[in-house]
This record gives sequence, C-alpha cells and structure tokens, in this order.
Amino acid sequence: MELSVISDEELIHGFLQGSSAHFEQLVVRYETKVFSLAMRLTRNQEDAEEVLQDVFVTVYRKLEGFEGKSRFSSWLYRVTANAAFMKLRKRKTERAVPVEDISAAVVQSQRAEFERPEEADHRLNSMELRTALSAAIEKLPDDYKAVFLLRDVDGLSNKEVGDILGLTIPAVKSRLHRSRLMLRRRLKRFYDSISDTSTILANPPRPLHAWTNI
Repeated sequence: MELSVISDEELIHGFLQGSSAHFEQLVVRYETKVFSLAMRLTRNQEDAEEVLQDVFVTVYRKLEGFEGKSRFSSWLYRVTANAAFMKLRKRKTERAVPVEDISAAVVQSQRAEFERPEEADHRLNSMELRTALSAAIEKLPDDYKAVFLLRDVDGLSNKEVGDILGLTIPAVKSRLHRSRLMLRRRLKRFYDSISDTSTILANPPRPLHAWTNI
C-alpha cells in the first residue's frame, strides 16, 4: 500500500516496528505545517528551520511514548510550540514581530480603543501604530504572546489554537483576553506620549526673550 495514503496511526505503528520509511512519510506529511507554525511563533526563518529539525529529532526519539490520547497532529504541534518557545528563550536579543505581519484588522481594533472621531486630524499613520504594536507584542509573556499571534494576527480559531498549544478553549479565551489587556495598557502609554507631544507642538512654550520683556 502507498504510504502516502495510510493513516498517521498506521505510520506510527510501522515506525515502531522498525520501518524508517514510515517515519520519513510522517516527516513529508507534516514538515511544511511544522515549519509554518515555527515561523508564526519565532518570526525568523533561521530559527524556524532549527525548530523544524529539533522537532523531528524529538519525535524520532519520543514517538514510542505517544499514547494516542489526542491526534498525532495535535501532539506534534505542541512539540513544535515548546521547541519554538525554547528557541526564543535562548536568544540573547529579542526578535520583534515584523510590522508587516500585523494585520490591518488588528491595527484598526487597537486604534478604536484610543481614538475619538474629533481626533481624526491627529491620527497616527499605520506604520507608527504597527511599530508600537510590534514592540508591545514582544513584551508579552511567551504563553500570552503565542495565543495572541495565533488567534488575532494569524486568525486561527480558538479550537485550532487550543490544539496547537495544548489548551482548553476557555484557557485560550482567558489568555487572549489578558494579552489584549496588556497590549491596551502599553499602547495607552504610547498614545498618551503622542498626545503630550501634540499638545506641546500645538502650544509651544514662549521663547526666553518673551519672558524677559514682561
């Protein structure tokens, strides 16, 4: 039978019986998805490639311990997420989320939190807000950052995020809510600083000679 058409469970069984071809087919079947998830979490191709390699080394060594209580794909995605988090923690310098990765919907939702219609003339342009949002996302704890990126930036469903991270749907919703609150607080400080700067520019202090002539 063609290995490409048999189930994950059959491939796992074949590998555990000593068939390297069955393991190779698992790699072929999932390497693109693993790499894609690693890219979502690390936002860096080199890191994602290293995560991809680490994941399948881990799978090769630990597949015997896979009990089948969840789908193999869910277990594999959790291994990938853990490897990505480990990679990020090992990095001495943080890698910011590329501003172009932040969707227009996310930018607009954050604008709506702070901007009022009468302030339309003073609105920040998209690049400024994306840059501020990217920096704020980087400061989120890893667990919250992963949920926010997968749910709000990449647009996955609560169930998909839960399957990937090994969380219940209520846990996903809770972490997403908390991550949004954290971002809101950080962006409020950013908007406040912009507002203060705008006020100064609109009402510049009197030059020194003006005060000396009073």
